[in-house]
Amino acid sequence: MKARLQTSLGQQLVMTPQLRQAIRLLQMSSAELELELSEAVETNPLLEWAEDAAPAEPAGEHADAPAQAGADDGRGDDGAEWPGENEQWSGGQGGSFDDNDGDAGERIAEADTLADHLLWQLHLSHLSARDRAIGVALIDALDEDGYLREPLPAVAEALRPDIAASEDEILTVLHRIQRFDPAGVGARTLGECLSLQLDALPAATPGLCLARRIAEGPLERLPRAGIPGIAAELRQPVEAVEEAVQLLRSLDPRPGRQLGEVSSDDYVIPDCVVWRQRGVWKAALAGHAGPRVVIHRGYEQLIRRCGDADASYLRTQLQEARWLLKGLEARGETLLRVVNSLLHHQAGFLEFGAQALRPLTLREIAAELDLHESTISRTIARKHVRTPRGTLPLRAFFASGIDTDGGGEASSTAIQSMIRRLIDAENPRKPLSDAKLADMLKDSGIPVARRTVAKYREAMNISASHERVRLV
Repeated sequence: MKARLQTSLGQQLVMTPQLRQAIRLLQMSSAELELELSEAVETNPLLEWAEDAAPAEPAGEHADAPAQAGADDGRGDDGAEWPGENEQWSGGQGGSFDDNDGDAGERIAEADTLADHLLWQLHLSHLSARDRAIGVALIDALDEDGYLREPLPAVAEALRPDIAASEDEILTVLHRIQRFDPAGVGARTLGECLSLQLDALPAATPGLCLARRIAEGPLERLPRAGIPGIAAELRQPVEAVEEAVQLLRSLDPRPGRQLGEVSSDDYVIPDCVVWRQRGVWKAALAGHAGPRVVIHRGYEQLIRRCGDADASYLRTQLQEARWLLKGLEARGETLLRVVNSLLHHQAGFLEFGAQALRPLTLREIAAELDLHESTISRTIARKHVRTPRGTLPLRAFFASGIDTDGGGEASSTAIQSMIRRLIDAENPRKPLSDAKLADMLKDSGIPVARRTVAKYREAMNISASHERVRLV
């Protein structure tokens, strides 16, 4: 055997700090993004606030339409490609709009807890009613960090007497929940939580395989043994273990904390505005959905005149500022792509209301845009859009489906809207029973069981028929 040198070409995706930053920016709400940029401006001398652009006057068929031509061509206030030579970010492409009009009550922030976020994904999943019930019990058992501390037999006991589920059956549903966003949720140990997050990374991420071995094995001994001890135990080079440990440290040990309660006194700032122009639905990123930051040009001139040590520091800060602007640009582009896709699928919802909402899942949008489901979930998380129907969360554009007699599908939201409309028009002396409502829906081509009608009615906080009797 002889030692020899060999060269080869290949491609790999590195989980760089700027990539992690871009992922983190993507899932932030407008309020969180404002805090993030405030901290960036305070800590990076090369970043500064720019003067806010004046809001555009309404135009087009709806008063919500941005007046600037840049709304359609992705150009900024001055018509230049952004961030372009000015290297700035003003909340995204497409001008701005004034959200001070309209009913402020529309903009009250909804509580988006971890349980809400997971239940929403659960009901969009292609699961049986039995598996969904098991999923609800599992989500209810998670703590605020996103961990399942309850043993599986305790979850099985909580399901009785309605459902007698085996531990294997519960474990199968748990594995499905563990693929939900945020990554790492539903884990039973820290090692499992980190392993789930590692599974969501590209296979070519440096240190991935070794990081998974550490998470599944000697993770608990890492603080005592240190990197040299773990390297000796796994018979791996110290440098390789350092790389793997650095990857583990970049993960979130408490994924459930990413989503928390929102105060009912808080207002949402729409991330996008949607309007109809000449019969076509269009979208643009809201001009003031996020603050405007720019790179301080004076400091770039200063780099050329200062000493080597100061110049090195300022170049590092300049690079981080450019990474931030690039991450903000990617965030805006992804958000706008998702919103435009939703407009394509749910134009009927915007025109006719909830009864026209068609079944739509994260998987469909992800496949259409060639993105991962978790990317779609992060993009729409805590994001809102201003429409002629009010300010809506992007989650409102998704719904699970039920097969119809015509060979198509009707969304659960549309069915609820139909049930509410039938109840609103009922004879107050003889309210419609759940069975009668099911028959009327079946006559409309939507075969649903009586118990399904009862479930939807209860979800809308509508009383049973015997409680709705009233004299006129």
